[in-house]
Amino acid sequence: MSKVSLTIDNKTVFTEQGTTILEAAKSVGINIPTLCWHEDLGSPSGCRVCVVEIVGMRTLQPACSYLVAEGMKVYTNSSAVRTARKMAVELLLAHHPDDCLTCSRNLQCELQKLAFDLGIREIRFTRVRRGLPKDESSPSLVRDPDKCINCRRCLEVCEKVQGVAALSLVNRGFSTIVMPAFEAGLQDVVCVMCGQCSLVCPTGAITEHDDTKLVWQALSDPTKHVIVQTAPAIRVSFGEELGLSTGSLVTGKMVAALRQLGFKRVFDTNFAADLTILEEGHELLSRLQKGEELPLITSCSPGWIKYAEYYYPDLLPHISTCKSPQQMFGALAKTYYAQKTGLDPKDIFVVSIMPCTAKKFEAKRPEMGSSEYQDVDIALTTRELGRMIRCSGIDIAQLNEEDFDEPLGISTGAGAIFGATGGVMEAALRTIYEVITGEILTPEQLAFKDVRGLDGVKEASVNLKGNDLKVAVAHGLVNAKKVLDKIKSKDAPWHFVEIMCCPGGCVGGGGQPIGTTMKKRAERAAALYKADQGMELRLSHKNPAVLALYEEFLEHPLSKRSHELLHTHYTPR
Repeated sequence: MSKVSLTIDNKTVFTEQGTTILEAAKSVGINIPTLCWHEDLGSPSGCRVCVVEIVGMRTLQPACSYLVAEGMKVYTNSSAVRTARKMAVELLLAHHPDDCLTCSRNLQCELQKLAFDLGIREIRFTRVRRGLPKDESSPSLVRDPDKCINCRRCLEVCEKVQGVAALSLVNRGFSTIVMPAFEAGLQDVVCVMCGQCSLVCPTGAITEHDDTKLVWQALSDPTKHVIVQTAPAIRVSFGEELGLSTGSLVTGKMVAALRQLGFKRVFDTNFAADLTILEEGHELLSRLQKGEELPLITSCSPGWIKYAEYYYPDLLPHISTCKSPQQMFGALAKTYYAQKTGLDPKDIFVVSIMPCTAKKFEAKRPEMGSSEYQDVDIALTTRELGRMIRCSGIDIAQLNEEDFDEPLGISTGAGAIFGATGGVMEAALRTIYEVITGEILTPEQLAFKDVRGLDGVKEASVNLKGNDLKVAVAHGLVNAKKVLDKIKSKDAPWHFVEIMCCPGGCVGGGGQPIGTTMKKRAERAAALYKADQGMELRLSHKNPAVLALYEEFLEHPLSKRSHELLHTHYTPR
């Protein structure tokens, strides 16, 4: 592609033809404010906040979508530009709620920051309130349409990245708003509750359902034995939520912070991830031997499960019957752990710290009560935990590192990489290879790199004593659809498939820190692989706590008790 030369604020810029003015300006350190634009989604060009002045043109143009041209002269900070930007933001603020102090996005709101940066200290226009009701029907997400600025980011991510299209533009003119069709609640439409919309929303129009109050109440109740589990991806995003650099690995400090909050025991969901590999791996081997429904598809991601229940009910027999690690842990907490500690299961209150808003929905599914109680009482996102830590005044930087409690806190590197797309598959391949071949993998051989990375669909083949095990990995539901359509057409060569609902896997979950991008997802994933490399135990089937669990309680993978506690069924919707 040929190069073009232009000037931006009297600075000469050389860039590729087809580049936007916004991208060209960024390349030379010139910041142009944006609101509807998002680096992973493109440019709806609706907010007009990024307008610039181009010499020779009568009107201002949006930098996010206007392409550079040879000899172009651009001004990003002229009087006309500043006036237009302030006008655009003031008009948005004229019908935007002014409850910033109590908004969950306070200090993380792009509209708030933009108003500050542009020096807006008063609204010159008559303020008009739409007075639209909140949608709190979903256990995972809350919509506040009064805070919607019609940037369309949520539409873009829901339709183009997830292929769900649960949201649409409703009404016309001033009354135009983004919401489900026919003004229905999120609970009543085809929403997988992945929360990707909440990640890209620039305001507080879509947020996670805040359950921190319920956790505080449980921690204050002397009759409750409150325990917590933390998902693999949390250890590489929790620090980021508290202001540390992206991909900071804060496992030990996170454990210390949770103990300081008042949790009686701090456990690791990675333990249940290792357990998942043994159950799911044996399920795969059983299906291969019996010639049952293949490929087997992983079941760790509740958003993906809900998507399959909606769109591919005929493929439900292909999905592993294994519960997600979150739910396996909850079932064991109120049976195995209760038995070992002599506690009454009704007094055990299980909290999960998850990267995913769909985990809130999953915890409340009627199928998730095999302990005879609700297995997981509350699922919090990374963001909710961050709020609890800030509320408590805990300075994570000042904490000494601490270890998870035993036995449900013992885990392997294989469990850690569950948080990245391809991680479940890689963990499974490590165990399957050693179990079938009888060979011991070297540290170098443990890295099945063909299933790593952020390609939408990845394929690999592993030779197992002369037989090739063919696998595929997909993340983001648009990519999942490609794989599922191939399976549905009976044209799929694979034996085992991993699907993660969110782009990047759990590191990019809808409950992760605001400002999550593909670049940050990659950095978090890299941190998980680094954590795996630094662990003594890196194979799920060699986790001594999991082996003890089978010896003391479950007997063996796929036993009657395992099926009762660790497996489930799915519901066509």
